[in-house]
Amino acid sequence: MRRTTMNAEAVHPEDEAANYLFDNWFDPIEAGLRERVRGFIETMLETELDAVLARRRYGRQPAARSDETIGVAGHRHGRRTCTLTGTFGTTEITVPRARLEAGEDKTVEWKSKALRAYQRRTMAADALIASSYLAGTNTRRVRRALAALFGGAIGKDVVSRTWRKVKTDWDAWNARSLADEPIVRLILDGTVVRVRLDRKATSISLLVVIGVRGDGQKILLAVKNMGRETTEAWRAILDDLVARGLRRPEFLIVDGAPGLD
Repeated sequence: MRRTTMNAEAVHPEDEAANYLFDNWFDPIEAGLRERVRGFIETMLETELDAVLARRRYGRQPAARSDETIGVAGHRHGRRTCTLTGTFGTTEITVPRARLEAGEDKTVEWKSKALRAYQRRTMAADALIASSYLAGTNTRRVRRALAALFGGAIGKDVVSRTWRKVKTDWDAWNARSLADEPIVRLILDGTVVRVRLDRKATSISLLVVIGVRGDGQKILLAVKNMGRETTEAWRAILDDLVARGLRRPEFLIVDGAPGLD
């Protein structure tokens, strides 16, 4: 009788504990860069709070002259630490805290505009995660592919939450008002991209509308998956733009694609 032996790698080819190539190498450039990134972020947050309070850290509120802007009354009360993941990797930063006077003997916690409350990833990191998923990769592969860059900080739930946020932002973008856009020209074109639909990678045809403002600046107005380029599909897209307040353009630029004859 012949015995067949299979090693653990063959049985579990996608073992989550698999070692990454060069993962035990120390890179002084990466280490130095991340340390500088940490310092830059912390300095940016301190500067933002200084501007709000109109004084340096540990400084007193200066007496305002008539030609000066008075900062918001308040006081610092320590710092907190949080872990932030970006395209630079994952780093732990210190965030300053402050209480601002809100009237009637009440105070409110200062909120940074640069770092949102409970934010754990930069927008660039979220965009990278979402684009990897939209390129036709499932959540497990996205997690494994980005683990080396993000130091293993990207879990399946993070990928799913990031995608849901992107979907919410996308829906809001598609419903935004165009009434205040000074569009004078429209460019209509179709393109084919590869995306992930129903857990499968596939190619779809997208109909794209670009607006040109009076100063020559181009902005993206619409991107729709209408199945294919037809007269009915283009009409539906243009009707939607009109319903959202888009004014009649002076010129319409097309490339002779199907449905635009």
